[in-house]
Amino acid sequence: MELPKGSWFCNDCKAGKKPRYQDILWVKVGRYRWWPAEVSHPKTIPENIQRMRHDVGEFPVHFFGSNDYLWTYQARVFPYMDVDANSKERMGKGVDATYKKALEEAAVRFRELQAEKELRQLQEDRKNDRKPPPYKHIKVNRPIGKVQILTADLSEIPRCNCKATDESPCGNDSECINRMLLYECHPQVCPAGERCLNQAFTKRQYSQVQIFRTLSRGWGLRCVHDIKKGQFVTEYVGEVIGEDECRSRIRHDRIIDAGPKGNEARFMNHSCQPNCETQKWTVSGDTRVGLFALVDIAAGTELTFNYNLECLGNGKTVCKCGSANCSGFLGVRPKNNPPSDDKGRKLRRRGHGRKKKKALPTKEREDECFSCGDGGQMVSCKKPGCPKVYHADCLNLTKRPAGRWECPWHQCDVCGKEAASFCEMCPSSYCPQHRDGLLFISKLDGKLCCSEHDPCGPDEIICQWN
Repeated sequence: MELPKGSWFCNDCKAGKKPRYQDILWVKVGRYRWWPAEVSHPKTIPENIQRMRHDVGEFPVHFFGSNDYLWTYQARVFPYMDVDANSKERMGKGVDATYKKALEEAAVRFRELQAEKELRQLQEDRKNDRKPPPYKHIKVNRPIGKVQILTADLSEIPRCNCKATDESPCGNDSECINRMLLYECHPQVCPAGERCLNQAFTKRQYSQVQIFRTLSRGWGLRCVHDIKKGQFVTEYVGEVIGEDECRSRIRHDRIIDAGPKGNEARFMNHSCQPNCETQKWTVSGDTRVGLFALVDIAAGTELTFNYNLECLGNGKTVCKCGSANCSGFLGVRPKNNPPSDDKGRKLRRRGHGRKKKKALPTKEREDECFSCGDGGQMVSCKKPGCPKVYHADCLNLTKRPAGRWECPWHQCDVCGKEAASFCEMCPSSYCPQHRDGLLFISKLDGKLCCSEHDPCGPDEIICQWN
């Protein structure tokens, strides 16, 4: 955010939020670093601390990693959150033992208090026989205001090349061009007829799910049976509203709001490492949103997807997904490569003798389109060692490539010859003759990228080619 002019108040002060007993806080004392501490009740602290001079509005805190107490006030503290308890960055190299001990104790205590609070809430809900918040269940999207549900003429609906005699016509493992382009087959148009397996939206072939109460994130949704990777889970159904009704919240032409009206999908929670994803499909000429499994999901597992929220203003909602790559807040991009024990061991070994480096396993195929970044039905590059995958429509392909197809990342965008330098953000690539002035080293992250993806604007650092 830009430096505010005049008086400025944080969200906690605007909401009238005050520290409470047993809250874990970061406390600032003089020139010392911010230190984790717990708010103590005045009757539970040592007598000499009780007798210390303090003013109205001040409260005692007990510092972790020591037996020290201090009377402080709200302007010298800020909340300790989930992301702090899960963060390992503060415990890196160079941290003294006392501070490291304080961080470890604060994390353990924070989780204890959080578990106690969640258990009390769960017991209270069960005691009061709490039910999910009321909403009107609908089976199909409902247009609101000027928004219309589109219906295409049969002559405009694409026809695939599948046959009724195929083993699984239009199925997940088929060569169905409609499925590849995220178009649902129409029962009156598809050559496979009644055997067509690409009509999940129309036939509402949903997975069986169950609404349940989670410990820390309100209500959630879990599957009753096993779900395979790529399988259609359910459709996201709700009210389709126009920009006039959501101008203050989001900037899209149309959104599906499942708040007041919707189906069970409205109870799916966010996760930075989800097991489902949203895909936009065209069904009879209109856009529908479906949820598909990213991995094999065992029965009883909570179903989650990444909300990909756009945060407006300086307010942020804390993420409670608990994933290893959790970003800490909704709307903040999750960490791409969560730390692992194997990676840590490799870093610790670095520099000790001239040992042969052990090659890290690489993914045979990526999960997201290298052009747009979304998931779905993909075509993959057949060049050895290239894990890139793409949506067919992102490459303007009308059918699945046959034979040993190589993706456009390996050909120069200008002349079509073999590329030698590549943008790390998109398929743009160039040969030695045409790369000068077209690829740059980003000032932000040091990655090689084209002018369209340089996050630092027009003042790039031009590469010096060898």
